[in-house]
Amino acid sequence: MEKNELHYINSFTDYVDQFIKMLIAYSPKLITAIIVLFIGLYAIRLINRLIRKIMVKRELDPTLSTFLADSLLWALRFLLFVTFISKLGIETSSFVAILGAVGLAVGLSLQGSLSNFAGGMLIILFKPFKVGETIEAQGVVGTVSDIQIFVTKLITANSQTIFIPNGILSNGVITNYSLEKNRRANLLFNISYDTNIKTAKEIVMKVMENNAKVLKTPSPAVAVNLLTDSAVQLAIRPWAKNEDFFEMSSDVLQSCKEAFDTAGIVVQPFVKESSKK
Repeated sequence: MEKNELHYINSFTDYVDQFIKMLIAYSPKLITAIIVLFIGLYAIRLINRLIRKIMVKRELDPTLSTFLADSLLWALRFLLFVTFISKLGIETSSFVAILGAVGLAVGLSLQGSLSNFAGGMLIILFKPFKVGETIEAQGVVGTVSDIQIFVTKLITANSQTIFIPNGILSNGVITNYSLEKNRRANLLFNISYDTNIKTAKEIVMKVMENNAKVLKTPSPAVAVNLLTDSAVQLAIRPWAKNEDFFEMSSDVLQSCKEAFDTAGIVVQPFVKESSKK
């Protein structure tokens, strides 16, 4: 055997011996870290299940319950990871500092997402609307299908799915049509100046009284809303339950038009008045 080959063999043997010694010396820390990791994962799973059961028993909002449970889960996992690397003998202070710097950089690059996250938190905590309610926001009217952390999902009347970022949603005007049980319509009719206004109002009141979906309390009303250059504008204001609102509005409009035709009352077209200079 040549001298060089013998040297390589001896060097390799030395490296193996050193590795075995280091492994033996390091094995208690490694075994301890692995034990801590498995016990921690099992404990986190139990805690997460317990927290979710408590929230269900206390009938917390499902969206809020899911968010809080998930946040707690990831926080416990992070603490477990820090404990795991400390058991391995790795200095955790420098590691946490590096994570903080990375988190700051990521936060600066995701300012829009953080704004949506904060908006989602505000919506979940203050509850200006809930899942299943009909709202109007950012020029969109729809039923709330899902409140997520970053966006809110709406389903419109024609089955379109709209996603609104929570940042602008929480900072804008929100009209919640489902918060109150009843809703009032504001229907407009333009009638000719030749019409007897009292007769027209009596016809409208009779139409509303004969409609089963128009509520008696609050009582419906009809009034002169505006005198334009070409017509008298009547405001018809019936009340209905939220679930009957659109059908009631359509029925009242149709019935009023038919009753006006029968009485010979001329319905004027809606004409935008030109401004006089």
